[in-house]
Amino acid sequence: MHRTLENLLGIFELLRLGVITRFRFKGAYWRWRWETALGPGHQPTRTETIRRLIRFGIWSRKMRTGRW
Repeated sequence: MHRTLENLLGIFELLRLGVITRFRFKGAYWRWRWETALGPGHQPTRTETIRRLIRFGIWSRKMRTGRW
């Protein structure tokens, strides 16, 4: 149950970041974030991409709220 809640909060955080950046996923922030997470030129599978995005959302929420 804890993992499910953590994943939902991570997805919520991704939506929050999307709103803040006005869903400009080709903008400077998201390009930088993608390259730092995956490395330049890396093409992950769809499943890997979704997992990494959710993990990033979880991490981002923890950094923002200060809760580990």
